[in-house]
Amino acid sequence: MNITNEDNMDLMSRYDDNHFDLAIVDPPYGLGKKIYSGGEKGCKFHTLFGENKWDDNIPPKEYFDELFRVSKNQIIWGGNYFDLPPTRTILCWDKMKGDNNFSMWEMAWTSFDKPAKIYRQNSSGDRIHPTQKPVKLYEWLLMKYAKEGDKILDTHLGSGSIAIACHNLGFDLTACELDKEYYDAAMKRLNNHKLQQKLF
Repeated sequence: MNITNEDNMDLMSRYDDNHFDLAIVDPPYGLGKKIYSGGEKGCKFHTLFGENKWDDNIPPKEYFDELFRVSKNQIIWGGNYFDLPPTRTILCWDKMKGDNNFSMWEMAWTSFDKPAKIYRQNSSGDRIHPTQKPVKLYEWLLMKYAKEGDKILDTHLGSGSIAIACHNLGFDLTACELDKEYYDAAMKRLNNHKLQQKLF
């Protein structure tokens, strides 16, 4: 597992075409302050995570060009916010939250030619990142769309949920996170998880 605190364009530039078997990424959706608004949770996130600018803009075309260059297949969360080709395999994460100020589900675009799927899991629990996704969601993605021995790429590590999922299932992950505070928090979360496993 190779996880670094750096810009994703720098990371991808070091790899040959099709080096990674599967990229599972969750780039900024360009929602800006909307990500902090709405209900009690929005206020909590404003307090915990501050109003930094990381979600003000979507990644440029150059990011997607590099992502498609270095990976054979892709799962891209927030696919409805980006200019991506048509796909048969849309994935839906149903947050099971009911109707409130937040999105009831999130969409992922994929490069696969398979039936569309829905994964249902509540997003509650301790969070270190405002767009944190459950570890079990990433485990589901890996079990359905990755094969044993696949090399996995994540260009926006965030809370590190994918790192825990890859550790649990034995996948080789290369990932990066630009924000130092989120990187440190994600690495602490991953190391705590590994330590817990050793204890039990």
